[in-house]
Amino acid sequence: MTTLLLLAPIAAPLLGALLYLGARWRPATRWASATGAALMLGAASTLAVDVATAGPRTALGGLLRADALTAFMLVVIGAVGLLATAATPAYLRAEIDAGRANPRTATRHSVLVQLFLAAMALAVLAANLGVLWVAVEATTIVTAFLVGQRRTRHAVEAAWKYVVICSTGIALALLGTFLLNYAAQHAPGTPGLDLAALTQHAAGLDPGVTRIAIALLIIGFGTKAGLAPLHAWLPDAHSQAPAPVSALMSGVLLAVAFYAVLRVKVIADVVLGTGFARALLLVMALVSVLLAASLLLAQRDYKRMLAYSSIEHLALVAFGAAVGGPLAYAAILLHILGHGLVKGVLFLAAGRILQTEATSRIDAVRGLAARQPLIAGCLGLGVLALIGLPPFSAFASELGIARTGFAGGLGWATAAVLAVVVVIAAALLGHTSRMLLGTAREGPGAAPAPRPIPATLGLTLVTGLIASAALGLTAGPLATLLHLAADTLTGMS
Repeated sequence: MTTLLLLAPIAAPLLGALLYLGARWRPATRWASATGAALMLGAASTLAVDVATAGPRTALGGLLRADALTAFMLVVIGAVGLLATAATPAYLRAEIDAGRANPRTATRHSVLVQLFLAAMALAVLAANLGVLWVAVEATTIVTAFLVGQRRTRHAVEAAWKYVVICSTGIALALLGTFLLNYAAQHAPGTPGLDLAALTQHAAGLDPGVTRIAIALLIIGFGTKAGLAPLHAWLPDAHSQAPAPVSALMSGVLLAVAFYAVLRVKVIADVVLGTGFARALLLVMALVSVLLAASLLLAQRDYKRMLAYSSIEHLALVAFGAAVGGPLAYAAILLHILGHGLVKGVLFLAAGRILQTEATSRIDAVRGLAARQPLIAGCLGLGVLALIGLPPFSAFASELGIARTGFAGGLGWATAAVLAVVVVIAAALLGHTSRMLLGTAREGPGAAPAPRPIPATLGLTLVTGLIASAALGLTAGPLATLLHLAADTLTGMS
């Protein structure tokens, strides 16, 4: 039963991919992708209950392992994946009707999305750092084809940029993995690359070799998380990818990449003390949030605006990880889930606006509130959620990060981050208000009257916002899982 429970989050999307390969995308199979994501979320929820009551589980001779942190990340993958895949049939139907896609494109898209979800599930279930690296690298290949799906010059350029920069980052992580394995081979107990064993025997690792390995691993996986200095792929990839893929990349890919950073930090804190990883993450967080702010102020593309916002929010997560401690870790995990839900809603709404307005320029979109009230409402509420207004979850998580930052001796850095976050909030509100308000263009070049929003897309957007608000009011059954996952990161469980 344990083996089945751990395999289910990987097997469900793989079966969906096989279904699309055999039956292709058609009306009878268009909901198979969402069904696979729903099964993944159900399996993740069941596993979360099991782990919370009985402790970590292993399967396949120790190749797969699930603790509270693993279960929480599977919930994130399943929840954001369900949002994105539930909106995909309406998105693909509109693309096919407009002549920008065909059933073959839709089939390839669906297969790749299912493989992406399976790779993400494998990454968080992997008991071995090497397998984790392979799973994260696999997403580079899969998402490169998704980013370039439209095959325009800008899409192909974004795909290649994504491949080159992320491959550089993941190569650094591979070198770090080799060095950590070398240190492990000369440590008592020879833990190899097993994450649990590495944590247990971390005190016996050579500090000099481990310091280099940890730096390479954090920078390498931080590249896939969209953190400076190798962040430049993110705005191009997010802006050119199909809307459901942008939602998955922002809400799932970045989160899982930072999950790898968190696993590495646990080892680093034992071997090197908390200072080394804290300093590295702090620098990356501060530089990333400053870059996001500077580029958001004069941003002209609303999909790129959302992409730079993703850099900001992962910088906040990195800052919380630098602070460390149970409360900070619980706050960043809550932030990861809340950000994934809200950013999924925003990218899906942006995709609909792009389809109806035929432009991604902020200054070319006016009067959305009058012409597309549901989309405008979801976009407006989504941005309010993104900047951390109550009752949405980002308010609670950012407040938790700020409180632990001041209490943890990083008052100056916390104040600086909060000041930049206020600037970013003002930029987001300014850009979004211009899109929602005002009078729509008339005459030549004006966008045609939009068709009514598909019911499934509207329901998906509203559900995502409700989930984020509910999470901000109470963590509910996730509270226990959050605290257990935070204890895992502090070595208390």
